[in-house]
Amino acid sequence: MLGIHELWLFALSGLLLNITPGPDTAYIVGRSVQLGWRGGAAAALGIGFGCLLHIVAAAVGLSALLAASAAAFTAIKLVGAGYLIYLGVQMLRSRPGGQSSAAAPTTLQNISLREVFWQGALTNALNPKVALFFLAFLPQFVDADAPHQGLAFLALGLLFDLNGTLWCLFIAAFAAKAAERLRSSGVMQRWFNRALGGLFIALGVRVALLQR
Repeated sequence: MLGIHELWLFALSGLLLNITPGPDTAYIVGRSVQLGWRGGAAAALGIGFGCLLHIVAAAVGLSALLAASAAAFTAIKLVGAGYLIYLGVQMLRSRPGGQSSAAAPTTLQNISLREVFWQGALTNALNPKVALFFLAFLPQFVDADAPHQGLAFLALGLLFDLNGTLWCLFIAAFAAKAAERLRSSGVMQRWFNRALGGLFIALGVRVALLQR
């Protein structure tokens, strides 16, 4: 009815794309290691919400505007890159719970699950590559003469987002379980925060260098 075809291929392709590591995976793993399962789950759900924004944008045509306008693409790209770098700096300055200093006041105990959720949402929502991906990927599975293409894009996007969120929750559970020993060591966690902060800064620079 919606003109969707080869749904099985879409689901398989989406799964392969979801398991490809990127900024979202790095953020989920980082929060899972730092805050445990609840922190990782909040990050995963936030990223799923950010992905939902891209899906709605693709359904109403905003992604096409982003692809067509160099100014819009550059603006989103720079904001997204700046936000990733900001997160990286925050992680570099963070300290394990109970260990803080005037020079680095951010501690893991001060981070609420709400903050983790919205940081995850912004990490995904401000990534222009995600918007362009949906613009290029979704139309391949919808008939060109389908009467309700917007609804078809929305349905496919929701399926992609659901599968992706389930995968992200699995990553969060796995990372949280694997990091139980790491969280008990302040020294190890401090070095992990530094490594993760450096990774986010590198990802931010990479996004800033993206070309349409």
